[in-house]
Amino acid sequence: MKLFGNLKLAAIAVAVSAMPAFADLPVLRIASQAGGTVAWELETIRHHALDEAEGFRLDIVEVAGKAAGQIAFQGGEVDVIVDDWIWVARQRAAGQEIAFLPYSRAVGGVMVPAGSEAQRLEDLAGQQIGIAGGPQDKSWLILRAYAAQQGFDLMAETEQVYGAPPLIFQTARGGDLGGAINFWHFMAKQEAAGMRHLISVAEAAEALGMDPAMPLLGYVVQSALVSEQPELVAAFAAASRAAKAQLASSDADWDRLRPIMNAANDAEFTALKAGFRAGIPDAGPIDEASARAMFRVMVDLGGEELVGQATELPEGVFVPLGS
Repeated sequence: MKLFGNLKLAAIAVAVSAMPAFADLPVLRIASQAGGTVAWELETIRHHALDEAEGFRLDIVEVAGKAAGQIAFQGGEVDVIVDDWIWVARQRAAGQEIAFLPYSRAVGGVMVPAGSEAQRLEDLAGQQIGIAGGPQDKSWLILRAYAAQQGFDLMAETEQVYGAPPLIFQTARGGDLGGAINFWHFMAKQEAAGMRHLISVAEAAEALGMDPAMPLLGYVVQSALVSEQPELVAAFAAASRAAKAQLASSDADWDRLRPIMNAANDAEFTALKAGFRAGIPDAGPIDEASARAMFRVMVDLGGEELVGQATELPEGVFVPLGS
């Protein structure tokens, strides 16, 4: 009993001695949308204590949606949100000093019903295309630019039906659309339901001379955080990469995440896992020449409603490699 008591006291002493070290770690607050795909990576960081391994503590703040995350970020309630770098460019042009760290290169594209005879965008002439995200959706704009390069006015020659991603998914799955442009995780579900890819945004971007592997989604931080606490930003980036490496190789991690993935069946689960893995960005800096070319498309086709006051890609959008 005395030995057991000594061991118990020793264990308590170790735990107590570790508490100050944990408490002293810098905290990084990140907004995470309930049911969102970013939660998969953040939960992997938390489960494997990848944040503590890099010398910081990640505080995950659940928000209702994208707009709520932006409000929390701009109000200083969180340090990090997930958004695309087009939005970052718009905010920088308006005077907000924020910057972008790559998170995912998973993008949308056009999918058609399994029985569709369409082999190219021109084959959708006269049909309805469902578009998640509205007329300023970045995937839609890139596909419009690609079609124009091929001599086809995608907007004029098709009828656009806009809706929330789940609605586009359900309508497309029911065969009521000639084609559907959706967010990547709903495209994975559409594929699991039997739809097929007609063309991806990556293919369209490459045809337009852009880097098809360029990440569009990323972690957004205040530029002041990058300049004042570069080691914290670098630690977070390292934890993110470690989580991606874990998810790229470990099926056990995916089995653990399955309850929060909203996968209705095994086919959806497999497609979501494959889609996330395919979207893991390459290490290295952003191809800024390619980013400028893509932003030009956004300016030309999206206009002020999408990019605000920006007429070209502002300086400082991307966190420098090594920061």
